[in-house]
Amino acid sequence: MTAHFVHVPAAKSAACGWHPFRSLITFIKNWLDRIEIQGICQARWICRLIPSHCPFERDILLGSRTIHIPALCRINPVYEQLIGLRMRAASYLVEVNS
Repeated sequence: MTAHFVHVPAAKSAACGWHPFRSLITFIKNWLDRIEIQGICQARWICRLIPSHCPFERDILLGSRTIHIPALCRINPVYEQLIGLRMRAASYLVEVNS
């Protein structure tokens, strides 16, 4: 199986300001921001799917030493959109249950 890639010359992409990764990330960010919570099942599913805190942050004990692995979620380019989506889902559940 061979992979097919579209080659964009570096000079052309830099000159026109187009970058495929940046445009893909922008598309995903906009798509996440436009998701509307439409039901209790969807809101619960989103709250279960997106954790409220970074699952990668850890404290590891090695003998008498503690190694702290910091939260890496901030590196994620769509972190703010995912947290916003989770907050919209949680707010929806609060409004429906009150």
